[in-house]
Amino acid sequence: MSDEFDLEHLRLLEALLFASAQPLDERDLADKLPADSDVPALLAELQSQYAGRGVNLVRREAKWAFRTAPDLAGQLTIEQTQTRRLSRAAIEVLAIIAYNQPITRAEIEEVRGVALSKGTLDLLFQAGWIRPRGRRRTPGKPLQWGTSDGFLDHFGLENLEDLPNLKELKAAGLLDTRPAADAYGNRAVDDLTPVDTAEDEDDEPELDLSDVDDNDLLGLAE
Repeated sequence: MSDEFDLEHLRLLEALLFASAQPLDERDLADKLPADSDVPALLAELQSQYAGRGVNLVRREAKWAFRTAPDLAGQLTIEQTQTRRLSRAAIEVLAIIAYNQPITRAEIEEVRGVALSKGTLDLLFQAGWIRPRGRRRTPGKPLQWGTSDGFLDHFGLENLEDLPNLKELKAAGLLDTRPAADAYGNRAVDDLTPVDTAEDEDDEPELDLSDVDDNDLLGLAE
């Protein structure tokens, strides 16, 4: 492509491909290039010029586009932190699971004294903080829940034994004085608050997971 006229064709072809958000086929390119352009030859030349560079001209079926050189793709990976949000109610449910696992949905509702919103457990599961722990050997075989390794990692715990116990919570003033609060660390509580038929409000204040600390986990800090 030493001819100046052909060089202009090549530059225009390069610009068209670079500016396009989608791959272009030869017909689209031919419509935008001068009528005497040899599109296949121009594409072959441009592809040759970009071989071995950071971006390559590649053919995908009948269309052409610039793409990152395959050997550099791994070095261009961008890691982004995804912010997930938990409502106050979800953090409280997480605390109940942490201190009472394995525990069923019905038992969580019994401890809290209010029915769970439909998506609360799903949200905690998708966040990677809880996991299924088999089914209870009782009528109906309800699914049991427990915390995951991701839960331990987020809160910097080596194991569940590192969670503060009831005496430590009370001494720190973090434990609620409501009767049901003792059930956070005791599954054998008999005088639990009756379950309310109402579900958690969907518009409860939300907390950024990145800001959640051990106190927030307990769902007890006022």
